[in-house]
Amino acid sequence: MVEAQDRANILFCISDDQSWAHTGANGDPVVKTPAFDRVAAEGLRFVNSFCDAPTCGPSRSAIVTGQHIWRLEEAANIWSTLQAKFATYTEELQKAGYKVGSTGKAWGPGRLEPGGRTENPAGKPYAGRTVELTYSAIRDTDYAGNFEDFISEVGEGQPFCFWLGTSEPHRPYENGAGIKSGKDPSKVIVPSIFPDNDIVRSDILDYYVEIEHFDTMVARAIAMLEKRGQLENTIVVVTSDHGMPFPRGKATLYDDGSRVPLAIRWGEGIKNGGRVIDAPVNLSDLAPTFLEAAGVNVPDMMTGRSMMDLFEDSPTMDRQAAFIAFERHSGARAGGKGYPSRAIRTKDYLYIYNFEPDRWPAGSPDPEVCNRLIPFGEYDNSPTKAYMVENRYKHGVAHLAELSFGKHPAEEFYIVKDDPHQMRNLAGNLKYLAAQNALRRQLFDYLEKTKDPRVVGGPIEWDYYPHYGNRANKNWKVDEGP
Repeated sequence: MVEAQDRANILFCISDDQSWAHTGANGDPVVKTPAFDRVAAEGLRFVNSFCDAPTCGPSRSAIVTGQHIWRLEEAANIWSTLQAKFATYTEELQKAGYKVGSTGKAWGPGRLEPGGRTENPAGKPYAGRTVELTYSAIRDTDYAGNFEDFISEVGEGQPFCFWLGTSEPHRPYENGAGIKSGKDPSKVIVPSIFPDNDIVRSDILDYYVEIEHFDTMVARAIAMLEKRGQLENTIVVVTSDHGMPFPRGKATLYDDGSRVPLAIRWGEGIKNGGRVIDAPVNLSDLAPTFLEAAGVNVPDMMTGRSMMDLFEDSPTMDRQAAFIAFERHSGARAGGKGYPSRAIRTKDYLYIYNFEPDRWPAGSPDPEVCNRLIPFGEYDNSPTKAYMVENRYKHGVAHLAELSFGKHPAEEFYIVKDDPHQMRNLAGNLKYLAAQNALRRQLFDYLEKTKDPRVVGGPIEWDYYPHYGNRANKNWKVDEGP
């Protein structure tokens, strides 16, 4: 049994809507992320790291429970609840004597009470401090200051676990903030899924400003630990819940929506720091990792796989793939229907199975049936989205708009090395049919093993669970049942 005073502390830092590519360590030439880069340089940098679901609440539910979303009932949907019967790493650590807290965006959005909970699963909230803002759209929460308030309450010799969750870079942004900050639009790497013009470049720069705000908070928190002499025995994780809030990013299973930055530092527990990990991992793997590092038993219900073998530089687990899922996000279709899909991502391939290909993946083009009263409501409103919708039949934009807003076939298969933004669906191509079929089998075998109702049978409730969020469309409602 690990003695309490020897147990690793945990500082879990999570941004809101940041794709893998957008850190300095991962190769972006414009955005400045010295805190992430330091954690990566002194610890582990993951290059095939994936959220469990490209939507806030479900992704965060998977993180705290260590389970895939198809096992979490209502919590597979955003604006739902997380049933108390699902164990969380935070609760298990509290039982073992850890002090647990959070600040900013923790588990959510959703309602705790219907799930039988009274406290946010990420931990008791600390929200007392604010900061003066340079840009109007950034939340005034002093996330790092709130961490300082939390840590001042930790007892001598007591281990702690803290969730530092920013709302950035979630939209909205201050329009033109990136250019105002002095960033050069000409240096932006525009993903090939977007038109390359001044509107899109400026929009990406505004997004970078908010990523940098998150990174600044992480840097302050790390400096605080260093000053207190606690950095080396603290597992510092820096990641995001899912990808960028742009068309074909957030709310999609493509890499721009599901591949997330992940760097982990633990001076006393990671051997040979500075390594790059190319094994595919899910964020749900963090829960069992934290528990094993703390010497706490991992509940049997957790499907995540501890990464302690990677920390020790002696891999014992065959990590061939990450698994990603999607159900209901923003309520962008009539009757509250989602877009049920599952994906398997290996180092080489992405295979997606869409269970309801007749539905609109990005949400209905008819805003009247959308909870948010906007067309293609799975995607947040933005200058990039507006430009693509308004020009979706014009030369140079039409193909990109179809990829973002059009319907998809039941099966999608991509070679990620040759097609990093997954723009060429090779499903059905005879040259790759063997690889496609093998991935389909691997995905469905795993879904069966982990008891996904869409594969093993039983009630499938995701289209009918309550939606507890605010509704712009007062006539919008979830269907009562099949």
